[in-house]
Amino acid sequence: MSPRPQTATMDPQRQAREIVFTLASYDFPWDVEKALEFALFRTYAVPGISSLLARTGEFETRTRKRYDDTELILSEIVENGPDHPRGAEALARMNEMHGRYRIPNDQYLYVLSTFVFEPIRWIARFGWRDLSEGEKAAIFAYYRDLGQRMGITDIPEDMASFEAFNRDYEARHFAPAESNRRIGDVTLDLMLGFYLPRGLFRLGRPAALALMDAPLRAAMGYEAPPRWLERAVPAGLRLRAALLRVLPKRRRAKLITARKRPTYPGGYAIRDLGTFRDR
Repeated sequence: MSPRPQTATMDPQRQAREIVFTLASYDFPWDVEKALEFALFRTYAVPGISSLLARTGEFETRTRKRYDDTELILSEIVENGPDHPRGAEALARMNEMHGRYRIPNDQYLYVLSTFVFEPIRWIARFGWRDLSEGEKAAIFAYYRDLGQRMGITDIPEDMASFEAFNRDYEARHFAPAESNRRIGDVTLDLMLGFYLPRGLFRLGRPAALALMDAPLRAAMGYEAPPRWLERAVPAGLRLRAALLRVLPKRRRAKLITARKRPTYPGGYAIRDLGTFRDR
């Protein structure tokens, strides 16, 4: 078995992708995945974003496939690197999909910012250890490079400016809309379905809402869960972190692309992921 990667010995600029891969596949696989799920969920609180998703109909008619395709495309890039043939193919497929729509640059910037800051914030709250400043810098460097490869412009050159943009954008653009709730409901049901039978969604939904901040819930049209639940759910995640702190650390990468999925029982080809003009 190969030795466990050590991010402390990696350069956060030159080896940003390797650091992000290590965090997502060795140190915090579940946390990073959940944080990115909530990152995407936050973008649905922006009516300009949720309305486009609602118009395509993809999120409501093929919710699991859209989730899997998004996760697989992003994972192919981080697991292999954007210059690897598979990573390059996944990046091209993503750019091809986005190129079909007139999406404002500021919306691209906001979505990119959630990929940077939601994992950092989640791990600060619920991770079994803190991220180093070098690891945070690597997350920013990786996604800044990815954004540039996607053709996104005006990406801030430093983390502080990008986080200021993230918070200001949410303050100005989070607003209630029917499309927010439509896309949010089907996505929340999908995420609950990873853990619960459909008959228990009614019980699981308040627990998920307990992990959302008040501005997000308001924009999505959700009521606040009971106060005790808002304390209990984060407390449970912090207890999980305390247990992980003393358990043996993962020595084999947990690859998202290797996971078996009902969407693709026989495996998948990158060229078939995502949406297409004639499908």
